[in-house]
Amino acid sequence: MAFTLRGDDAVQELQPSPIPEPYWVGFSSSAAKLVNIPLNDNGYPQDESWLAVLAGNSLVTQSSQFSQPIATVYSGHQFGVWAGQLGDGRAILLGEVADQELQLKGAGKTRYSRMGDGRAVLRSSIREFLCSEAMYALGIPTSRALSVVGSDLPVLRETKETAAVCARLAPSFMRVGHFEHFAATQNIVRLKELADQLIDQHYPDCRSTQDPYLELFLKICERNARLVAQWQGVGFCHGVLNSDNISVLGLTIDYGPFGFLDYFQIDHICNHSDQGGRYAYHRQPQIMHWNMACLASAFIPLIELNHPQEESQELLTKALSQFPVVYGQAWQKLFRQKLGLVTEQADDIQLIERLLQAMHDSKVDFTTLFRGLAEINTEAPITEISMRNDFIDRDSMDQWFGDYIARLKSESSLDSKRKLNMNRVNPKYVLRNHLAQVAIEKAQEKDFSELAKLLQILESPFDEQAQYEEYASPPPPNLSAIEVSCSS
Repeated sequence: MAFTLRGDDAVQELQPSPIPEPYWVGFSSSAAKLVNIPLNDNGYPQDESWLAVLAGNSLVTQSSQFSQPIATVYSGHQFGVWAGQLGDGRAILLGEVADQELQLKGAGKTRYSRMGDGRAVLRSSIREFLCSEAMYALGIPTSRALSVVGSDLPVLRETKETAAVCARLAPSFMRVGHFEHFAATQNIVRLKELADQLIDQHYPDCRSTQDPYLELFLKICERNARLVAQWQGVGFCHGVLNSDNISVLGLTIDYGPFGFLDYFQIDHICNHSDQGGRYAYHRQPQIMHWNMACLASAFIPLIELNHPQEESQELLTKALSQFPVVYGQAWQKLFRQKLGLVTEQADDIQLIERLLQAMHDSKVDFTTLFRGLAEINTEAPITEISMRNDFIDRDSMDQWFGDYIARLKSESSLDSKRKLNMNRVNPKYVLRNHLAQVAIEKAQEKDFSELAKLLQILESPFDEQAQYEEYASPPPPNLSAIEVSCSS
């Protein structure tokens, strides 16, 4: 259900700022099913008034009317430093459609825009659109992207670009930063209202527990621990894990300078603004844990409603300590599945870590390596495993492959069944930066065919799709170092 807090201390009621001559750039028929929008034969809404609504130019369709759009206030830590008040600087929540919040990103200035113009550009909107839908197809909790609407309205970033509006869907866009804001301003009434709304709408089982707010905190931690384990499992780097970008529903939100790993580097940094590597791939679990500690600090006044101060801090510290436990269990389970292991054995973690280290040393492509493991014939000689040639230390990898095959045989693994299971968890297709860049460059020339094709491919990431084999390949050397920044 939609964000229910009202009042100048919580939200700004405002209208989106129109864009001139809007046109469709992309539309997700899959996301449209979430909100029951009938589509025409071309995969766009039958009701043509949706174009104006999703552009921010109207609030009325044939079936919906959005009477109170809002931007919400929040605060947060950015790159580990308290940034104070932030808020929806270029996102406007239109309202609710079929139990989903509908939010327009790039729909104009709000009181929280600070020095910004409230707009988003075409390239970043396309990236968020494609990745939101790709992550959903991968089975990873995420906000959804309904559409991208473009305009020739100029927007100045590093260079002059054109504006776009991305329509996003989620059960709630509530984030850690909302709680941090009301805790920092010592507005305990609002803090409690926020927690109560979250419990009532999304965590109703917490209400019947002995300490609902403590249970709520624990559930949020658990969801985000499992989420970051799933990111690690597909090689996804978020790029800007500030506390204000962390969902309290455990969703992937705020797609900015993200990237999927190509040639594996465990300390890969996908955001060239992250000069210290705070949000590098291998640090994502640690940083998510850190963000949960920020949330714990914001929850102290809520726990103190039922407990003394010192006891409240002890309870939250104990709850926070569950994060690495839940993460570790989820990560181990997922990587066993990626290797096709059905049982648990003591040496499994060492086997996994040896593989990851070898991949890092030889810069082996993350996605194709794990997909290729399913093809191993456990009865054939190791010398017939073609991927051994991707590693610098072939003798060491021959030892690893021998240990891996012995591990599979220890649980009487059948190659055919194992392949089916592995191909359900190891995608063949992910949104590689060079693929997104091709779609963006064509879209900038108003050719949206590549975007539509790429969306179609990414909606079935575990299928072979033989006609699109080249989309499964790692980037050529001249496209392997595409950099993405926070600017959008």
